[in-house]
Amino acid sequence: MIIEPKILNNICITAHPLGCAKEVENQINYIKSKPKIKSDVKNALILGASGGYGLASRIAAGYGLGAKTMSVSFEKAATERRTATPGWYNNEAFSSFAKKDGIEDKNLILDAFLNSSKEEVIKEAKSFFNGEKIDLIIYSLAAPSRTDESTGTVYRSSLKPIGKKYKGIGVDFITEELLEVSIDTANEDDIKSTVKVMGGEDWKLWTEALLNADMLSENALNIAYSYIGPEMTKAIYRKGTIGKAKDHLEKTAHELNKEMQEKIKGHAYVSVNKAVVTRSSAVIPTVPLYIGILFKVMKNKGLHENCIEQMYRLISEKLYSGKEIPVDSENRIRLDDWELRDDVQKEVSDAWNKLNKDNLKELADLELFRKDYMNMHGFEEDGIDYGQDVQI
Repeated sequence: MIIEPKILNNICITAHPLGCAKEVENQINYIKSKPKIKSDVKNALILGASGGYGLASRIAAGYGLGAKTMSVSFEKAATERRTATPGWYNNEAFSSFAKKDGIEDKNLILDAFLNSSKEEVIKEAKSFFNGEKIDLIIYSLAAPSRTDESTGTVYRSSLKPIGKKYKGIGVDFITEELLEVSIDTANEDDIKSTVKVMGGEDWKLWTEALLNADMLSENALNIAYSYIGPEMTKAIYRKGTIGKAKDHLEKTAHELNKEMQEKIKGHAYVSVNKAVVTRSSAVIPTVPLYIGILFKVMKNKGLHENCIEQMYRLISEKLYSGKEIPVDSENRIRLDDWELRDDVQKEVSDAWNKLNKDNLKELADLELFRKDYMNMHGFEEDGIDYGQDVQI
């Protein structure tokens, strides 16, 4: 099959296996180019490891720390008519490269929200890690829905403002056209469902299942990811439904940190990361436009980081630097420190306020946003002949 990108409403529904493998290889080569990180970490479990920050975390743990990695992700294989999801190809590519490089890994394709999946992962982990315990957990799940096993209720996350209808500007990053964005306010069910899917409940269930199974080593670290963002996106993000979920996630971190301290002298933290291009950020109104401006400003200042660069910084400078882990007043690790620097945000805000259709390309790097988005689906990678027939 000759595979081309098919994009509907800013969602790419195809993926290229060779391009995805190239993107994984690029990230691996970045970690190989950096100094090895000294730590006692032997075993890492990454929940949501098939793309974005989860995949980058796995690569950083495997190649930076030399850890055995087990991943859990919910991906779809190819059919006769459709390609597999990008995450499916990413998992296969990582395993292929890891085998060549002598790094042990295992992929489990499971719905991480299910209790049966937790039981299966624990069973597989005991075998894969040869009876040793897990030193590092990364919780990087991002899903549109979650089913309550006891009631059969399906909860769906949403991106809606709370209290006031949102009106603002956005962009079609494919056509590079400015758009007027209008989103109705969330109701209580929207908020409840989003917290259920994207909050800290499932992270807590995973942590307690692993603790109860005696699977976590002494001093183990347990990391989940969050985002705060600037004033201009807060109405739709941090002060909206997804923000309520992130508040719940961060509240859960305090509870888990206390529990892990008491039981294994371990720690649970939320790492607040920088804005990057992900499959989900591409469809959040206003966010692609903000990211396009941010990328331009941060590149000009030499501060721009992608997922793999941030995850190496997290592991090498925050988690395993040999020093106390730096946290803010809310006990959060801050990888968005460069993004939210006063000088960066002033330039972003200035550009945002004078933005129009005539100066859009001058003020925002939408080309980089689009390329990052295409790369994560395996397209527009250097060295790939996209005219060739490939096995999907």
